[in-house]
Amino acid sequence: MSKLGKKFPIMEWLPSYQKEWLHADVMAGLTTAAVIIPQAMAYAAIAGLPLVVGLYTSLVMLVVYAVFGTSRLLSVTTSSTIAILTSHALSTIVGEGHAAGLLPASATLSLLVGIFLLLGGLLRLGMLANLISVPVLTGFKAAIGLVIVLDQLPKLLGVHITKAGFLQNIISILRHLPETSLSTVVLATAMLALLLGLKRFAPRLPATLITVAAGIALSVFVGFERTDISLVGSVQAGLPTLALPDLYLAKQLWPAALGIALMSFVETAAAGRAFILKGALPPEGNHELVATGLANLAGCFLHSMPGCGGTSQTAVNQGAGARSQFSGLVSAAVIMAVLLFLAPLFGEMPSVTLAVVVIMAGVGLVKPAEFRAILSIRTMEFHWALIAAF
Repeated sequence: MSKLGKKFPIMEWLPSYQKEWLHADVMAGLTTAAVIIPQAMAYAAIAGLPLVVGLYTSLVMLVVYAVFGTSRLLSVTTSSTIAILTSHALSTIVGEGHAAGLLPASATLSLLVGIFLLLGGLLRLGMLANLISVPVLTGFKAAIGLVIVLDQLPKLLGVHITKAGFLQNIISILRHLPETSLSTVVLATAMLALLLGLKRFAPRLPATLITVAAGIALSVFVGFERTDISLVGSVQAGLPTLALPDLYLAKQLWPAALGIALMSFVETAAAGRAFILKGALPPEGNHELVATGLANLAGCFLHSMPGCGGTSQTAVNQGAGARSQFSGLVSAAVIMAVLLFLAPLFGEMPSVTLAVVVIMAGVGLVKPAEFRAILSIRTMEFHWALIAAF
């Protein structure tokens, strides 16, 4: 890479961009955006933030990574793992009933995550991704998946519980079972059947986006606001405005931010190495730290939550034929159009539809086959996976 290209990788791939790549990148960007939009809103819901924060995060991360990132295929937004860690960090700072404090706390968390990632890149700590045990990461992500599923289960049943610890939530859900809303359960079953059916019989279609669109259409035509089926509520239209982090929260948030930064880099590095164009070099670890660090730093001033490279959307990006980071810019343009013109429609989405999308993301983290593979190689590593999950 040239000296300029080392600082700004876009100066490497953009001048050498081939016109025959344009059609593939545009189609890949459009296809990936269809996955990113509902997922981003779902991850914001997991973090306990307004749904639009997920769209802001995706918009900022995609644009900044296209300038500073080294992977041609990586789609950088956020993930379910980062969302649940963010939720835990924010809940320790901002209690229930204090929603106004969530956005400043989230901005501060993004600022700290960005600083830690940027420092990691400047100190050339990219090789640390190789030191994290695969069994530990497997166990950790599986448990995160279970936490996500349990967190969304009340929405599938149409009940409300006071959230506490994992076991306490299970007990609370069981106690509220007699209050289950039959209409909510029926809608949840229909949404789940549609999503699973599309994934099974039409894998090339954007199953998540179609499911979300179907939920919104049913809500508009049937009038769910007149029933006991709850809606997600208003989604703010327009581009993100300037925000400032609350530096007084930094002392309380920095330990959580350090953990989130580590997980952000691990997920980004794993996704970047898993999806590489034929003949291309793997992403450079220190550059990835700097790129994601700068993306989080930019996001902290634009109402974003912490982000990282995502495996599912990167897989879609590759499958759709992406050739360069330009596909990410196309996805960002689609998200911008949604924020400007379609945001009010998403407010009509039933909460249960979003819960189904979130649960599917959580279930995808629980992979028994990986535990079996670990056990077949070494029992001690299997024990470490279970300990991490616990």
